[in-house]
Amino acid sequence: MWQLFQFPLCPFSRKVRLLLGEKGVGYDLIRESPWAMRDEFLDMNPAGTTPVMMDEEKGITLLDSQAICEYFEETVEKVPLISGTAAGRAEVRRLTAFFDQNFYADVVGPLLHERMKKRLVERASPDARVLREAMKRANVHMDYMDYLLDHRSWMAGGTLSLADITAAAQLSVADYLGGIDWQGHETVKRWYAGFKSRPSFRPLLSERMEVIVPPPHYEKPDF
Repeated sequence: MWQLFQFPLCPFSRKVRLLLGEKGVGYDLIRESPWAMRDEFLDMNPAGTTPVMMDEEKGITLLDSQAICEYFEETVEKVPLISGTAAGRAEVRRLTAFFDQNFYADVVGPLLHERMKKRLVERASPDARVLREAMKRANVHMDYMDYLLDHRSWMAGGTLSLADITAAAQLSVADYLGGIDWQGHETVKRWYAGFKSRPSFRPLLSERMEVIVPPPHYEKPDF
């Protein structure tokens, strides 16, 4: 049985969980707080980051969300999430990288530091200036997402792909931390509401990070 080492607000772990849910792959969740720098965890992943997937019986350890997703995309035929023409697959990978890198760096990373790590680890107050800038950048990114969805059924084309899963994973963490202003983004809101209704997404919405409470609308598919 696969084990997934993660914590509830890790967007990269959420990305992996959504892909595994869509593909019907079973696994056990193992809570891992990477900031604790646990020796046993560092032995698995010296970089000290989540997610990590391990199958002890097979002797396989997978690191990095994209590498993990590509592994299961190659080994599980059900629900292909990087498919279509070569150009189409390139677009899926481009947008996946965009959300994992740009959206995370501009929005999710700062929100996690200010509203989670400072509270749980540093016992410090968030910096209001950093929070305002993250929310401002989130609005810019959501304008781009609106544009994509105005021209496509899904983020990267006509079908659900890893780009949608990655965007939803990052967006869900930002939304949990109160960093998303949905006003003026009805197109993205409809797309995300549909995503929240998918069976693969429901387990994520019911989870909570200790002492950090999401907004009242967070768990509602129709919000």
